[in-house]
Amino acid sequence: MAERPLTDWASGVWDCFEDASTCCYGFWCGPCLACTVSGRFGENNCLPLCDFCGPAVLGYCGIPLCVPPAVLSMRAAMRNRYDIKGSLCKDIAISCFCSWCAWCQMHRELKERKKTPVVINMQSQGFVSSQPAPVMMMPVNPAPGYFTNPPGVIVTSR
Repeated sequence: MAERPLTDWASGVWDCFEDASTCCYGFWCGPCLACTVSGRFGENNCLPLCDFCGPAVLGYCGIPLCVPPAVLSMRAAMRNRYDIKGSLCKDIAISCFCSWCAWCQMHRELKERKKTPVVINMQSQGFVSSQPAPVMMMPVNPAPGYFTNPPGVIVTSR
């Protein structure tokens, strides 16, 4: 099976001014943006809440959490599904130091993938007549036929 070529992200991590509506949405309601991205990608809408609630609960228990698990897993899954260049190491760094920017980048990526046109290749079919085939109608009691003989042939009946 041939491998598909790797592509770049539709936008960079810090390309907020390319789509200001996404970044404004993320700024005013980051959890809403993250839950929207998760749902549109096909995951549970509540998955990003692990990033918001998880560190508080684990910190209360004395367990430090450095990498937000939801943004990291979503970013790696998106790269894998869409064959996007990158590495897990880079995903970890972006998830740790700028998770909001990562959510915004993933939101822009999904918006770009959604508006990509789908090409349908249709082949033309041969001409098909929509009229029925002609039908010969014969009378029920045909009239007696009269035959003519070819020249030089005599037909007699007994």
